[in-house]
Amino acid sequence: MYSFFESIGIADPRGTGWLAVILTFGLAWGVTWRFIPTVRSFALEVGWADQPNSRRLNKEPLPNVGGLTIYAGVVAALVLATLLRPIVLEAVLAQVLTILLGGSILVLVGFIDDQFGLPPMFRLSTQIVTALLLVASGTGIEASFGTPLDSLFSILLTVLWVVGITNAINLMDGMDGLAGGVSFITAMSLLAVSAQFPSRAAATLLLAALGGAALGFLRHNFHPSRIIMGDAGAYFFGYLLAATSILGHLKVTTIFALVPAVLFLLLPVLDTTQVFVRRLIVGKNPLTTPGKDHLHHRLLDWGLSQRHAALILWTIALLSNLLAMKLQGMTGVVIHTTSVSIILLLGFTLWRRIGETPRD
Repeated sequence: MYSFFESIGIADPRGTGWLAVILTFGLAWGVTWRFIPTVRSFALEVGWADQPNSRRLNKEPLPNVGGLTIYAGVVAALVLATLLRPIVLEAVLAQVLTILLGGSILVLVGFIDDQFGLPPMFRLSTQIVTALLLVASGTGIEASFGTPLDSLFSILLTVLWVVGITNAINLMDGMDGLAGGVSFITAMSLLAVSAQFPSRAAATLLLAALGGAALGFLRHNFHPSRIIMGDAGAYFFGYLLAATSILGHLKVTTIFALVPAVLFLLLPVLDTTQVFVRRLIVGKNPLTTPGKDHLHHRLLDWGLSQRHAALILWTIALLSNLLAMKLQGMTGVVIHTTSVSIILLLGFTLWRRIGETPRD
C-alpha cells in the first residue's frame, strides 16, 4: 500500500500513511455506529419509516433514514483526512468532490423518494446525470475497440455501469443486513486493490470512508434490524462503489476486460439480472414491479432465517471479491490479509449485535 500513501504525500517510515486511512475508516465507522440510534429516534417521531410491504420483510414500521447517517459518516471521515494534512486530498480533490457531488444528489433524491415518492423516470434521469458527471470529470470506462465510435462507447459503458450498479444495490436492499454487508465486503476488497496504485488515491480515500460507514451501519441493521438505509443509502453505496471500481481509467479493449470489475459486484449483478429476466418473461415491468423474486427470497423460502441467508450471501460476495482481486494481480498476502480483516470486522460487529438481541 506504500504506493498510495506516497502518491498523496503522507507515506513515511513512521507509518502516518496507515494512520490516515485507518482514522478515515474509523471515524466513518464511529459516526454511523454512534449516531444511528439518535437518527432512528428522530425518524420515528416524524414518521420517516417504511411500512410493511411486499418488497421488504419487516413486520412493523422501520426508520428508513440510515442512508443519511452513512452519508454523514463518509463526509466526516473525508473532512478528517483533509485536517490530518491538507496535502492528503490536494492531488485528488477534484475526483473526490465530483464523486461526492454525484453521491449527494442521489442521497437527496433517494431521501425524497423514501418519504414522498418520485416517478421512476425522474430517478433514472438523475442517475444518468450523476453518471455523466463522472464522464465530464474524466472518470469512466475507456473503450478502445479501434473504431471512430470509441468515445461514444466509453460514455455509454460508463453510464450503464454506474446506473446499473446503483440500482442493483438498491434492488438488493430487501433483507436485514444484506446490502450493507455486501457493500462493506466490496468496499474493503476494492480498497485493497486501489491502495496498490497511485492513480487510484481518490478511490482509496473514498473506499476507506465507505467501508467504515457500512460496518457502522451493520451494527444496527443486522437482523432484527433497527433501521434501514432506504433509497438514499442504497443509491449512495451503489454510486460510490460503481465510481470507485472504475476510478483510475478502466480500459476496455474486449468485453472480457470488464470481468474483474463485474466480479467485485457479482452478487448484486446476478441478483438484478435474474430478477429482470424473470419479470420480463411474465410480462412485468422490472423497474416498477415489487416482488419476492430475489436471491434472498429463495433462501428464505428454503427455510433459512434472515441471519443465515445474509451470511450465505455475504460468503458468496466475499469469494467473488477474492477471485476479482486474484484476477487483478493481487499477491497472496494482500488477498489473505483482506479476507481475514473482513471476517474479523464482520465477526466483531455481529458479536456485538447478536449479543443484545434474541435469535429469530
